[in-house]
Amino acid sequence: MSSDSRYPIPAARARAEIVVINSRFIADAAPTADIAAAKAFIAETRAAMPDARHHCFAYLVGYGASVTAGMSDDGEPAGTAGRPMLAVLRGADLGDVAVVVTRYFGGTLLGTGGLVRAYGDAVKAVLEALPRGERVALRSLLVQTSYSDYAAIRRALEAHGATIEEEDFAADVSIVASLPADGYERCLADLAEISAGRVMIDPL
Repeated sequence: MSSDSRYPIPAARARAEIVVINSRFIADAAPTADIAAAKAFIAETRAAMPDARHHCFAYLVGYGASVTAGMSDDGEPAGTAGRPMLAVLRGADLGDVAVVVTRYFGGTLLGTGGLVRAYGDAVKAVLEALPRGERVALRSLLVQTSYSDYAAIRRALEAHGATIEEEDFAADVSIVASLPADGYERCLADLAEISAGRVMIDPL
């Protein structure tokens, strides 16, 4: 189940092209972790095809309740490009994604309905080609434990998917670890139970 701390994202870039009455619609999609990355991808795509008439775009940064969206018709009639592109993106169950559809005019006007369908279909085509991955938000913590509890504490951390970043063996053992945010509270409860409350935990 997707959440704001664990959600599907593009694993790499993808491109797809459709032709509608001699007009070419070239859709490029990319993972974009923030608005700056989305804008950079849009600018890069525009610069790669400077002779095209339109470079319309839509993007989603974040996921679920924390998503930020953007779109542009880039000179097409209002509401015929960016809005249908964004609607397809919103229905794709993806976060941190940007799509640019570059149009090369084919000499025949498509009308508003034709443009809406074409831009939406171009986004659908590139999403079909887009490999998917997952973004997992992480939280870090410092665990201080006795030598007698160390092995059990480490096993518990690893069972919760934690990555051990650093360990220091002094009078006690200090462990710096990062783990998926959606399992953070359960992990803390398990560590306290395993050590009978002896472990000290500080969020980082």
